[in-house]
Amino acid sequence: MRKKPISSSLDSIRISPRVPTMARNSRRASDAGELDEVQLSLLSQEHDPAHDDAVPVFHKKTKTLSVKDRKAMTLLIVLYLIQGVPLGLALGSVPFILREHLSYSQLGVFALSNYPYSLKLLWSPIVDSTFFPSIGRRKSWIIPMQVIIGSMMLYISRNAERLFEHPADNVYELTFVFTSLVFFSATQDIAVDGWALTLLSQENLSFASTCQTIGLNTGFFASFTVFLALNSEAFSQKWGIPRLTMSTYLQFCSLLCFGVTVWLVLFEKEGSESPDDSEMTVSSVYKTIWDICKLKHVQALILMHCFAKIGFQANDSVTNLKMIEKGLGREDLAIVVLIDFPFQILGGWLAAKWSSGDKPLRPWMWAFWPRLAFALMSMLIVYWFPTPPLSYGFFTYLVIHTVLQGFASTIQFVGISAFHTRISDPLIGGTYMTLLNTFTNLGGTWPKYFVLKGVDYFSEAYCIVKDADTELLVRAAECVSDRGKELCADISGECVTEQDGYYYISTICVIFGVVFLVGYIIPTARRLQGLPVHRWRINVE
Repeated sequence: MRKKPISSSLDSIRISPRVPTMARNSRRASDAGELDEVQLSLLSQEHDPAHDDAVPVFHKKTKTLSVKDRKAMTLLIVLYLIQGVPLGLALGSVPFILREHLSYSQLGVFALSNYPYSLKLLWSPIVDSTFFPSIGRRKSWIIPMQVIIGSMMLYISRNAERLFEHPADNVYELTFVFTSLVFFSATQDIAVDGWALTLLSQENLSFASTCQTIGLNTGFFASFTVFLALNSEAFSQKWGIPRLTMSTYLQFCSLLCFGVTVWLVLFEKEGSESPDDSEMTVSSVYKTIWDICKLKHVQALILMHCFAKIGFQANDSVTNLKMIEKGLGREDLAIVVLIDFPFQILGGWLAAKWSSGDKPLRPWMWAFWPRLAFALMSMLIVYWFPTPPLSYGFFTYLVIHTVLQGFASTIQFVGISAFHTRISDPLIGGTYMTLLNTFTNLGGTWPKYFVLKGVDYFSEAYCIVKDADTELLVRAAECVSDRGKELCADISGECVTEQDGYYYISTICVIFGVVFLVGYIIPTARRLQGLPVHRWRINVE
């Protein structure tokens, strides 16, 4: 396979130049002239913030979409949609389905399947540089990845009954299968992000992020919200429609995957990329990543990213599962998330406006307070959750709570993405953005396993077995999941939770979040935000 210059575009799309192509004496001209276009990250709509040293000129002109660009946007949306399907399953619907049979510790094991999307940095340079010239730089990866993704979906569909009937016995196989599925989806994402740079015309490159937002969200919500509702027996009985099984849904998705792959092979040709004056090898990109990490302020930013989301991690990971446990129907949760979806898109647009200028981290810092407050409110909602059926008043309150909570999350995502765009060196923008986005994503991924394990660790559940004349108290080894409750019921007992670890873990997370916000995040973010842009640059030989 052929080695070519690298540009990695994990979780964001960047504009040319994508690798250092000029002598050092031309770098200043590049800094001032190559930052006119700005990109959006997933679920965000950033635009170019002001720069201290090189302020780009934002050309406010009406963009026209040619027929070629419309076709390219359609293709990108479909490709991103295919990526969103595995994410919606692994991060959304499957954990809710498994919650009925697994403990929180076992769910923590399955949560490891989320990691590949947060670690794409490790192999993105390989994807960007290694390819078959006869097939195309991006198609060399997209085609085999889609074949593998479709085949794995077909495998899961054929074994869905075995895997999900007794998931406690197959938790490691489920984790391996979905981790692999997310890994191949993440690999495809790297290639599709890069292809977007050449599929669209230069003046319409900003629409690449729009395609990413529409495609990924559509795939994610189809696999999470829509599937969760259609898979519910209560929902199918209420509306008189057939219940959609995991097997049927995955078979349809695999056929979609194979169909798009055939289209790419037969009808879609990859355009040639302009040659670069200098080449970066895989090893040189990894060296560049290391050089970036050695910058003191980058280390401070990474440390902030790694711990910033702990404050509301219990709320993000466990609250919805607890509400399901308290009696919230999966179809009701799906409706709540579905209502929240358009508000997330609107929130991204508003947050992009607020995050413009020379202080994009200001709304990001402000949004910490409502997110921590919502985490505290979520504990109260779970504690005082009413006995089903839910009243319309409570359901309306739940929708409003979810929308506002999601809005605060969107503000943070857009704000930090705008800051990353502002500080990334345009000559190595892809690598720089990949590094920063990796640690941002990792900060929301690594605590999840420990949070779920902690819920079980701090929980105390007992199985009370009543005899005719006496009451025998039996300590159950595991009386948290539905499986444990079934075992207790088999001996004619009643499973009682005397101490719910959710409240302990949530309290610990919120307290840590407040202390870390006041003691480190706010002063560090203000200091980093005030640094001139040239302080974030490295010398590329």
